Amino acid sequence: MLEVTPVAAEVIKELVTDSPAAGDHGLRFSLQGDEDSQTSLELSVSEPTPGDEVIASESGARVIMEPAAARFLDDKVLDVQEDANGQPAFAIARQG
Repeated sequence: MLEVTPVAAEVIKELVTDSPAAGDHGLRFSLQGDEDSQTSLELSVSEPTPGDEVIASESGARVIMEPAAARFLDDKVLDVQEDANGQPAFAIARQG
């Protein structure tokens, strides 16, 4: 199961709070493919849809994953690191 670090949970809460969305919304992961057979992980703030896996952190942050994304992220850790401009950026790494 995807592990969400406390830092990532705080950033997720800020994103959801700052968005016009409210209620059951969280950070949603989905896999998107293109015509060149490239697959990418897409992030958005939204509410869960039927079949999604939802992880709630102790702080109340919610991560929502469509089924294919949940399988891909099953053995991963979601964290936040600073990018080159000092802004928070999500980082995904293997657990362990």
